Amino acid sequence: MEFQDKVLKCVECGADFVFTAGEQLFFYDKKFTNDPKRCKQCKAKRTDGGPRVRPETRTTCSACGTETTVPFRPTQGRPVLCRSCFQKQQAKPRPVPATSPGASLGPG
Repeated sequence: MEFQDKVLKCVECGADFVFTAGEQLFFYDKKFTNDPKRCKQCKAKRTDGGPRVRPETRTTCSACGTETTVPFRPTQGRPVLCRSCFQKQQAKPRPVPATSPGASLGPG
């Protein structure tokens, strides 16, 4: 299969960039089906750990009822805690599962 350079438009900055025949061969070998969407500069900014925007969602704490923001989208049926209630819950010792009196604790 013979590849030729293609000119594509970056979805972030709108600049034209060249998708070379060598890059196309690499994509073909890796079985990538989509052409790249970003130029090399925008891709580098994205992978260099630029500021990640986390979704902030306003909600009500399930424990104390105060309004709070959380860095995720709450799922229905699961409690959402404000920072102080979450820290209180983390500080509580977790219950240790009880073993039955006749249970063996190891190979024996």
